[in-house]
Parts: sequence; structure tokens; C-alpha cells
Amino acid sequence: MSYERWARVEVDLEAVRRNVRALKGRTEPGTLFMAVVKADGYGHGALPVARAALAAGADRLGVATVDEAVTLREAGITATIQLLSEPPASAVDLIIEHGVVPAVTTRAFAGALGRAGAARGIDTPYHLKIDTGMNRIGVPAGEAHEFAAAIDSFPGLQLEGTMTHFATADVPGDWDFEMQLERFTSALARMRDEGIDPGIVHAANSPATILHPEAHFDMVRCGIALYGLHPSRDTYGEIELAPAMSVIARVTFVKKVGMGEGVSYGLTWRAVAPTTIATLPLGYADGVHRVLSNNMEVLIGGARCAQVGRVCMDQFMVEVPRGVTVDEGDEAVLVGAQGAESILLDDLAERAGTINYEMACAFGMRMPRVYR
Repeated sequence: MSYERWARVEVDLEAVRRNVRALKGRTEPGTLFMAVVKADGYGHGALPVARAALAAGADRLGVATVDEAVTLREAGITATIQLLSEPPASAVDLIIEHGVVPAVTTRAFAGALGRAGAARGIDTPYHLKIDTGMNRIGVPAGEAHEFAAAIDSFPGLQLEGTMTHFATADVPGDWDFEMQLERFTSALARMRDEGIDPGIVHAANSPATILHPEAHFDMVRCGIALYGLHPSRDTYGEIELAPAMSVIARVTFVKKVGMGEGVSYGLTWRAVAPTTIATLPLGYADGVHRVLSNNMEVLIGGARCAQVGRVCMDQFMVEVPRGVTVDEGDEAVLVGAQGAESILLDDLAERAGTINYEMACAFGMRMPRVYR
């Protein structure tokens, strides 16, 4: 008999392809599309998602680390791969060897990259990252023209593009977004005044792609929306996205408990009447956050079953409603649809006090993924 774990993440790659096409449909013809597949494709699997996105019309891929880029290259991905932040200078040889386009934010890294490129007789492409107000990484907007002019003289470098990142693009009419956009356009203008071509200009993340066409520039960078997850409540009425992830488990144990009996560590839940408890084989090590204890539901047999007791590392329990029969091996849906009912990743995220990004990444950490 072949073994398979009784808990899995299902990923619908056709949903990814549909989402790419829908997002591209928000942009003008000729606008480049970057599919962001960092964090192992937000828990969906970077390589399958990258292939699906490219097949649907994505032009290049975005990642967070050199390791992520190298993994894609070694799997046969030939499309342009960009690092969305500047890596350590010790990575320059790997970057050049694998044809990865890094972000540049410091002269020290620019110098190391340029020297490595010049030693090979090539000009290494990079994208200048400008900080327009998020205050995470980047060259300050007011200094970008001077920085760009200074490293323009470095050998072995080629400025392929210029970028920034918005902190509040998911909030329509937000003043800080408008300020960041104005700082970015001013920085670009001053670069051009210095005779420096900023190349491919890009700033729009998923919410900006959906809500702010004025910020599309030459390329958009879509992450969370690629996976069919909305970046904010304000995007729901703007675009139809198809969630790609479902989370499914099978019941491992069913038992009757009497009135007053407690369940799980600390006995934080007790039965108010005789009832049936079903156990599922996944827990907080699989992305079911412990804060969801006594505060979530799953679908079994098309019925909503309340989770009860504390979520354990590898298991959690649910109460089976009266009139519903549950047997060992029955499927339970944590995220997705069953019968007429459905549970969105957004629903779990809201109850956990977090965002769908974090939930998706967490579910992809330990469970096997099945693609369809």
C-alpha cells in the first residue's frame, strides 16, 4: 500500500493562470507583468506557480532571496528572475552565474556587483530600489538621482530598471500613497535631468495593480492576487480572483464524550451535553494557528463543525453537530468548498487576527501539496 498523509494542500494551477490573465487585463498593452513567487510561492509552491504564471503571460518572476532564484534556475526556469531586495555582497558570483537581476540600495553592494561583472567582461543588470516612504529598504527618494549618477560610473553595471514599494496601496484615497507616488515620480524626473535613463519603471504591487492604474508605469508586480487572494476588502468589487489553495484533511479518530468532559490541553472547552468529537491530523506546525483555538470551523459532510479545545502541534479536534454522521477517513475542509458551504482563507485570517498572506505561507510549510 502506498502511504499518503491525511492532510494536504491542494493548489489549482488553472486558477493561477486565470488570475494572471485577469490582472494583466487591468494594465495597458505592453505593460510588463512580474509574478512574485517568493516564500515558496506564498505557500503554493514556487516552481509550479512560476510555470503556470509564465504560461499565462507573465514576463518575469520576483523572489526575495538568492536561494529562491537559484532553485528556480536549477529547475529549468529561463525567464528573467529579479530579487526584490539587495542581497549580501557575498552573493554576487551566484547572481551573475545564474543570471539573476538584483535590487541595489547601497554603494558597497553596487561596487561588489560591478567588480564581479567587470572581471567577467560583462555589464550586470540591476534595478535601483528607491525608498519613497515605507522606510524599509532603498535609497532615499531625495538622494536617488545623486546615488544613480555616482554608481553610473562604476564598471560592470547596467541600470535595467528603477523601483519603489507602496506601504498603503490597499487603502483607496490614502494620503501616504499619494505622497509616495509623488516622491517616486519626482525622483525619476531628477534622474532623467541628470541624463540617467531609469529603464523599466515599476512600483505597483497587487493592490496598486487593481486600484491605481496611474502607478502601473512600465511593469506591475503581483504577489498575493496571483494566488486568488485579495489584498484588501476594497479590491473585492474591482476584480474577480480565483483562490488557488484548498486545505483538506481526513478524520483520524471519532469518539463520544459525556457532558462536562474537556478536550485538549488545558481543557479550555467542555461539552455542555453528550456529543461527538472528531480529530484531524494537523495543527499549528502545519499553519493552523494556535490563536484559532475554539475560534474556527471546518466542513465535514457539507456541515460546519466548530473546532474545540486548544489546537495542538499536530492535531486538533472538532465537535460534530447533532444529526451529522462522521467516520474515520471522512474528508474535512479547512479552506475551500464542500457541498454548498465554503471557508475562505480570509475567514481564517480574520479570526486569527492576521492577513491571508501569512496564513497561505504557513499552510505550505509542512504539508504535502497536490496540484490540479
